[in-house]
Amino acid sequence: MIKALVFDFDGLILETETPIFQSWQELYQEHGLELGLDQWLANVGTAEETFDPMEDLEQKLGRSLGRVSILSHRRRRELELIQSQPVLPGVRDYLESARKRRLRVGLASSSPCGWVVGHLERLGLIGYFEAIAASDDVARTKPDPALYRTVVEWLEVAPHEAVAFEDSLNGLIAAKRAGLYCVVIPNALTQQLDLDEADIRLGSLEGMSLADLLASLEQAPR
Repeated sequence: MIKALVFDFDGLILETETPIFQSWQELYQEHGLELGLDQWLANVGTAEETFDPMEDLEQKLGRSLGRVSILSHRRRRELELIQSQPVLPGVRDYLESARKRRLRVGLASSSPCGWVVGHLERLGLIGYFEAIAASDDVARTKPDPALYRTVVEWLEVAPHEAVAFEDSLNGLIAAKRAGLYCVVIPNALTQQLDLDEADIRLGSLEGMSLADLLASLEQAPR
């Protein structure tokens, strides 16, 4: 029986992945270059050092740039784009349904705690979450399973009693390695990835009620 839901944050609750990519893409274009999506996707869902776009940009240009001013400008553009994003479809309904069903609710994010909590407070969602594990809380982020293992421990449920909601391959791998069910809702960047290991794949959380989703997972062989 499923007793807990564990949500990712970036790209799952709030569409931050595309704005971050767009802000870097615009920076490349200002210098007459293109940022390839294939390169970028290695970074989605993890805080591990896989691809440094600033270093890549400088290497392609063959010269150093004024990093402080450029990165400050890019960061402002990123935040401007993110601030205009609504909570993704179905998220509030799932959180409210989980509360009515007395399910435990947690969050596992490869982003820093301040980033996650700040946005959840701004969006009026912080009160739904009993446990939040972020990059500050573990030695390694997704695809390592530490974040999910930490959250289910804090929620006092077994991994097989929890379902993770993810949008990225790194997040899916982390959830499955930790022993959770995993539902994937890919975003515009991650929909082309191989996410077949997921227990369920949805276009959005509006695509299936929480009641139907739990029934489907609980009846499926493991």
